[in-house]
Amino acid sequence: MRWEHDPSAWGEVDHLGADPRATVFRPPATGAWQDGDIVGCRRFAPVGSFTTEHGGVIPNLRVAYETFGTLDESRGNAVLVFHAFTGDSHIAGPAGNGHLTPGWWDALVGPSKAIDTDRFFVVCSNLLGGCQGTSGPASYDTNGHQFGPRFPRVSVRDQVRAQLLLADELGIDRFHTVIGGSMGGMLALEWALLAPERLERLAVLAAPPETDARTIAENTLQADAIRLDPEFRGGDYYDSVGPWRGLALARRLAMINYRAADEFGNRFGRSWQSERSPVTSDGRYAVESYLDFHGNRFTRRFDANSYLTLLEAMNSHDVGRDRGGVEAALATIACPTLVAGVPSDTLFPIETQHRIARGIQHSITGDEAFVIESPCGHDGFLVEDAILRPKLAELLALEI
Repeated sequence: MRWEHDPSAWGEVDHLGADPRATVFRPPATGAWQDGDIVGCRRFAPVGSFTTEHGGVIPNLRVAYETFGTLDESRGNAVLVFHAFTGDSHIAGPAGNGHLTPGWWDALVGPSKAIDTDRFFVVCSNLLGGCQGTSGPASYDTNGHQFGPRFPRVSVRDQVRAQLLLADELGIDRFHTVIGGSMGGMLALEWALLAPERLERLAVLAAPPETDARTIAENTLQADAIRLDPEFRGGDYYDSVGPWRGLALARRLAMINYRAADEFGNRFGRSWQSERSPVTSDGRYAVESYLDFHGNRFTRRFDANSYLTLLEAMNSHDVGRDRGGVEAALATIACPTLVAGVPSDTLFPIETQHRIARGIQHSITGDEAFVIESPCGHDGFLVEDAILRPKLAELLALEI
């Protein structure tokens, strides 16, 4: 079900075309990209039947991806970038037909940028279980119905195996560099462990070696926010209204983790959103409006079942599983590696990145991760491009 609304009822518009704070609208059952929607810059690789670690089967796995630059004759200039939890394949370029938002790393990917597309062939795909073209819960099964809650549980290792199949389809045996931030950093680490012969350099940004109990607890609350929405209907909501309120609440909970406490205080303090006091009347605090804005806008580009699927995948992350523990696993990573973290990050604290740097064989910054000084918390690895740019360039320029 797509948008049904009276445009005149929205009032003020944002850069995506509608004010997400408005309530006089019927949101889509899902914000997932669907067959028949505008393709945009996406390409698609059908990689056949896929069996997950849990034994679930995806009969016709499809991976949506985008590429930037040109693959050279030796096929040695390919750079693979994994997106974060709710990201997608649109790593660079403007918003437009098929893409609601601009490229999420546009400041670092492109001609003459840190990841120079005049030199490198950059590949970024939508992760397995996502909702922007790669097979996920909103995709259609062979019976002609959307998977919904019947989509198999997937792990980070499953997601990496799907990416390896994409690399096979592209004819890329070995990547010059594999890069990932946040959940994408989990995949980058797993790639180095599952297929060490298929990369030369590695960058892990604002990601831990394993998902800890606190993160799993926070993920559980976000999942409950979705499942407790009456419109969730056990995950079979695609022909109804959809759990947009629960999905928006899950996003608002996540936003609190993505930003630093000091940033909330410095940016909003106790300021009001309007002239009405939230203490003595029906006014609202500015921070409340901020969270509502992001939560409601998010429902226009994401799918609730995908959110749950990706939370479960994130919870599965543990590089030490069946490898003798975290330190034993990290010690096997021998390629030159940039590990970076943000001191104000409360989601994946920088101590977890220091642990990775100490544990691997060749951290380019020694036993401590590269520090991205930022007041922005976890999102610092995305917004502090001026700080990250020279270190990425250093890694990419290393002779192997």
